[in-house]
This record gives sequence, C-alpha cells and structure tokens, in this order.
Amino acid sequence: MTRELLWLTLTVIMTGLLWLPYIIDRIMVRGVQGAMANPSRRDKPQSPWAERLYFAHTNAVENLIVFAPLVLILDSMNYTTGATVTACAAYFWARLAHAVVYTMGIPVLRTVAFTVGFLAQAVLALAIFGWA
Repeated sequence: MTRELLWLTLTVIMTGLLWLPYIIDRIMVRGVQGAMANPSRRDKPQSPWAERLYFAHTNAVENLIVFAPLVLILDSMNYTTGATVTACAAYFWARLAHAVVYTMGIPVLRTVAFTVGFLAQAVLALAIFGWA
C-alpha cells in the first residue's frame, strides 16, 4: 500500500466514524425511539455542538468525493512523490482539524482548516497533470 493510499484509508475511516458522537447526542436528547424515528420538524433539537458536527460530517463526505478519486487516479498512474504524500497527510489532518473546530464553533479556524484541505486537493490535481 502506498503512503497516499494509507492516508486515504485513514481519511475514509475517520469520515466513516464522524457520525457516532452526534448520533449518541441524538439518543441522549430524544431517546432511543426518538433517534430511530423518521425526522420531523417537531423533533427536539440536538445539542448545538452535535448539530455543528453533523454539518462537519456532511462537509467531510462531500470533500471525500473529490479527495478519493484524486488519490486513486495517482495510484493508477503509479505516481508518488513527496508532494503527493505530504498533500494526503495534510488533507487528513486538515479534515480532522475542520471537524474539531467546526464542532467547537470556531469559525475562522474552521475556514483555515477547510482551505488547507482544498489546497491539498489542488496539489493532487496538479500532480495528475505532472505540475506538482
């Protein structure tokens, strides 16, 4: 497994686990039956941090749709450099930071973390064309 694929795997696992804390909050707020019921406008609202984590998770999934193919394309090209490994590691840590600071409600750091992740994706896209 290449280091890029390792970072992709870690990112997929992290993204796949981000829902757990906000579902636990949903159970705590609405009870097990309420958490398993169909969504309704009358539902008791979740804790503010859980609502933010929900949005961070959604954003992580949306960005994984871009990150994963870039890594897989580079892997299919058998292309790996220090820049691509660094970009993949930076993406993972940026997405983790994004989830944490978004959940904590820190807007400026959230934007910085998102931007770092975007720039990491840009490096991967440029690498596909041999520009990085």
